[in-house]
Amino acid sequence: MTTAPLLYVCVRPQQLAAVAEYESFRAAARLSPDRLATLDLVNEPLPDDVLDRYSGFFIGGSPFNVTDPESAKPDVQRRLEADLEKLATAVLDSGRGAGMFTCYSIGILTRLLGGEVSRGFPEDTGPVGVELTDQGQVDPIFGTIARRFTALTAHKEGAAAVPPGATLLATNEGCPVQAYRVGERLYATQFHPEPTTRAFTERMAVYRDDGYFPANDYDTVAGRVLAASVTEPVRLLHAFARRFGAAED
Repeated sequence: MTTAPLLYVCVRPQQLAAVAEYESFRAAARLSPDRLATLDLVNEPLPDDVLDRYSGFFIGGSPFNVTDPESAKPDVQRRLEADLEKLATAVLDSGRGAGMFTCYSIGILTRLLGGEVSRGFPEDTGPVGVELTDQGQVDPIFGTIARRFTALTAHKEGAAAVPPGATLLATNEGCPVQAYRVGERLYATQFHPEPTTRAFTERMAVYRDDGYFPANDYDTVAGRVLAASVTEPVRLLHAFARRFGAAED
């Protein structure tokens, strides 16, 4: 029996960045286009039969912030946050499907599970060091990569502790919750696991004026990114696809 494809869930309003992010996830997971479908959650609601159609989900990043005041959030942000909560709840309740929530969407999952997300743990745009916990080293997905590795970050919020029921898989000093697992089928990363350094600098250009770094410092920040080695994070996505989808070796 053929395994159902995986699904990339887009939560970025900027189409240029969204298209490139899909390609980054697809390349990292080593999936052909017919094995990684796309749902533009910014413009489309979550289908009721999503668990029947897909074996797992990659949730991308976004310029939105979970900690923005609810009164200040646009309607589309409130809707997609509700849909992502619905998706996570469906996986947890049914034991079907699997999810990898990244960057912005880790905050949605943390809040859903009763954890606290705040503006107290931002990280600058660029490469950071991350270390697996003891639990991370034996996790079926995170245990496939090096204990210490470099990842790419750009976020304005984070968490000091994992939400109730979650297992901390990766951490660093600047943002203590870099990755966790809930149950056996839901994963979340604060860092971006999918882009190459080149793809990340191209995304930086899209968000140059969004406050992640001084716009005039683009060349300097991009230089630091391009000089980094980020071989390990992409391996997480391939391991996820092999475990829950149909990755190509």
